Amino acid sequence: MVLKTLNDLKLLIEGGPRKKLVLAAAQDQHSLGAVLRAWKENIIEPILVGDKEMIQSICLMFNADINGIRVIHEPDTDKAVELAVRMVNAKQADILMKGKVGTAGLLKGVLNKEWGLRTGNLLSHFALFEVETYHKVIAVTDVAMNIAPDLKDKIAIVNNSVDCLTRLGYIMPKVAVLGAVEMVNENMEATLHAALLSKMNQRDQIKGCIIDGPLAFDNAISLESAHHKGIKSEVAGETDLLLMPDIEVGNVLYKSLVFFAKAKVASIILGASAPIVLTSRSDSEQAKFDSILLAAAASE
Repeated sequence: MVLKTLNDLKLLIEGGPRKKLVLAAAQDQHSLGAVLRAWKENIIEPILVGDKEMIQSICLMFNADINGIRVIHEPDTDKAVELAVRMVNAKQADILMKGKVGTAGLLKGVLNKEWGLRTGNLLSHFALFEVETYHKVIAVTDVAMNIAPDLKDKIAIVNNSVDCLTRLGYIMPKVAVLGAVEMVNENMEATLHAALLSKMNQRDQIKGCIIDGPLAFDNAISLESAHHKGIKSEVAGETDLLLMPDIEVGNVLYKSLVFFAKAKVASIILGASAPIVLTSRSDSEQAKFDSILLAAAASE
């Protein structure tokens, strides 16, 4: 299955049991609004951990009756995070979501050696974009977690993302490793990494996908552009996943797609023992809802 829109994620969860999502420090208006909508649409069964009075006050704003939702009163943010993470660790919840807490505070809990969600894998950010000018959704990684990934990190990031795409129904997703140019240049580390990743894929050191690179952005998403430059590639124009050279390129592309191209986006953190919905403060309530949808579809 290849997803054409983010709404297609609903097809992957129809008829299955609702996933349990725990919202840490739940007294956040946009996060809570997205969670309540996902609950009403039978996508998740929420558990709200945070300041009960503030949660109820926000729910009144939404005119939402939450009598059927479990609410755990814990006004202390660090303790709320610990409670939420412990629930996921104990398999009492399938998805962790960030509420009114900083990213560092949530990740500190996720990485706790005693009761966190460590698996030994690198944590990485995975985003799915629905862009009007592309014929299917396209994934982008990593734009928010790993600052300057080395080759070993990029292998882990690809593996995380391919595993997620496989759970979403993809068979041999096509991965474009981006660089500023499509030729290997010894002075441009991103192109060296791209060439090595491509060769490792050909030698079955990285499995379950088709990798090509280095590819410039235009070649990755446009077969016509690739043909114009004489590039023969199974990936060009059919890319499912764009691997970023570093966080700066990824972050600029992410925000350009959202603010300039008006793309819809869903994003989660991979590599932990459960999907983590950890969206940006600038992300809309719709983006948070779509991220819950992605986490539910990607949850084992």
